[in-house]
Amino acid sequence: MGMTITEKILAKKGGVKTVAPGDITVVSVDCIAFNDIISYFLGDRELLKMSDPDKIVAVFDHMVPPPTARAAAEQEVGREFVKRFGIKRFHDMGRDQGILHSIIAENGYALPGTVLISNDSHACSSGVFNCAARAVGRPDMIYGVATGNAWFKVGETIRYELEGRLSRSVSMKDVFFQLAGQYGDHSNMNVEYGGSALPYLNISARQTLTTMSAELSADFAVFEPDDVMFDHLLTVKAAPYEAQYPDRDAQYHDRRVVDLGSIGPLVALPDAVINNTVKVEEAEGTPINRAFLGSCANGMLDDIRIAAEVMQGKLVAPGVRFVVSPASQNIYRQALRAGYIGTLVDAGAIVTSSTCGACGGFHSGVLGPNDVCITTSTRNFKGRMGDPNARIYMGSPATVAAAAIAGVITHPGNFLTGAAA
Repeated sequence: MGMTITEKILAKKGGVKTVAPGDITVVSVDCIAFNDIISYFLGDRELLKMSDPDKIVAVFDHMVPPPTARAAAEQEVGREFVKRFGIKRFHDMGRDQGILHSIIAENGYALPGTVLISNDSHACSSGVFNCAARAVGRPDMIYGVATGNAWFKVGETIRYELEGRLSRSVSMKDVFFQLAGQYGDHSNMNVEYGGSALPYLNISARQTLTTMSAELSADFAVFEPDDVMFDHLLTVKAAPYEAQYPDRDAQYHDRRVVDLGSIGPLVALPDAVINNTVKVEEAEGTPINRAFLGSCANGMLDDIRIAAEVMQGKLVAPGVRFVVSPASQNIYRQALRAGYIGTLVDAGAIVTSSTCGACGGFHSGVLGPNDVCITTSTRNFKGRMGDPNARIYMGSPATVAAAAIAGVITHPGNFLTGAAA
């Protein structure tokens, strides 16, 4: 019986010939990634042993710059932790800082055929690189750091065949909304992405989908490897790797075809994403006073570019506050050089440092009780971005930028011209 991509990676890293759904497997971990909210490591740091500091990636992203004295103090402890154990892959505030998952992508820390674990719930983002990446809790992170291993129960896999081309006003965030609305929860399942559309989807587009797969409650989310992925890894001087493909006779819980050309802009209505998405036309005209562009899912250069194209020569609507957070300082610099930042600032946007601040409701754009926000962030449950009485709609970068101009949720095609992307 053949195996899926995730099953093949887990079998290889577990030193066994095969694994199947229901198996418990112990695997060797290649990368252990944590951010600045993982201070629980540090309380017993005198007792903690580390199997291999070179497997660790440490990134400050949630509280950057630190908005409170406590956050600043915790980061000082984090720096001491990094120094104590000789962790080389450390991204502090400054030139090489950014949101954890973007930093991993930019530096080739997640490689095809490998296993990555992280304390951050969107760890499956790294599945864009054919990597079995998954978020784990505190005990498993400590176990991973101390032993270099992790254990998983193997779930069944759903295969998505991506076909066709996206239209100009549609992004992979809309594709995620389609999956969340049509198929709902994927708990205890893995998802695998492939299909004839892959040559037309760049890494940032794919990463939006793997990142948002966490909101499907998927365990692992991986892309089939192809030349687009290989070419990207050449640019980051990745270490040697062995990509994994599904067997021809791989066993799937379901195989689903997704016609990208049939999908239009969608939004998630407040308080939930699963089974709570609608076509943008059904929410059109809803007044908003806050807009946010950023997060590990949609703070990429392409996201900032499309927002700038929507806003070129226009102004943010009176009464609307539009916050933009690039996913990394590298992306920030590229957007600055390309003129996108200038376009957004001229339109009335506020551009922050590279941070998870507004997405998680920590700082740099926290919502108040009367705010109605449309956001490209990853979640919209009550209280996610601030006050629990705020209402949070989710949209693509183009939809968010269009709403910021109009002052109401509207179709992004009203502000875009040109052919399909």
